[in-house]
Amino acid sequence: MQSLEWSAEFEIGIPVIDGQHKRIVDYINQLVDCLGAPNREVVSQVIHDLVDYTCSHFAFEEALLEEVSYGHLVPHQKTHAAFTERIHSMKERFDAGEELTEELAILLRSWLIDHIKCDDASYADLVKQQFLTQKEDRQKAWIQRTFQRFFS
Repeated sequence: MQSLEWSAEFEIGIPVIDGQHKRIVDYINQLVDCLGAPNREVVSQVIHDLVDYTCSHFAFEEALLEEVSYGHLVPHQKTHAAFTERIHSMKERFDAGEELTEELAILLRSWLIDHIKCDDASYADLVKQQFLTQKEDRQKAWIQRTFQRFFS
C-alpha cells in the first residue's frame, strides 16, 4: 500500500482545518509505514496517536461549526460519532491481538478523503464568510483557545 500524498484537492480553504487534515494524513502514512512491522508496540502507539488526534480534530471542527451556527451540525456530529465508534472498535480489536493495520489504514484513507471532499466541503463557504472574515487577532485567539481545549 502506498502512502497518501496530500494534494490541493483535499483542501477546503480553512487553514486550521486543512492543517489538521494534513496531520491526520501524516498519521495515516505512519500507519502505512508500519505495515508488516514486527513491533506491535510501535504500531499500537501510531494507532493510539491517530485515534486521539482524529477525535480531537472532530471536537475542534464541531466547535468551529457551532461558532458559525452551521445548520447541519447535528448530522455532521453524528457522522463523526459513528466513525469514532468504528475506529475505537478497531483499536480495541488491535489491542486484543488482531492484526488489522492494513484494514485500518485503508478505512482511514478512504473515509478521510470522502469526508473532506463531501462533508467538510459543505461547511467551508460558511466558515469562510463568518469566521475567516473576522479580524485576524480575534480568529487567532479563538483558534488558540479552542485548540488548547481539545488537543493535549
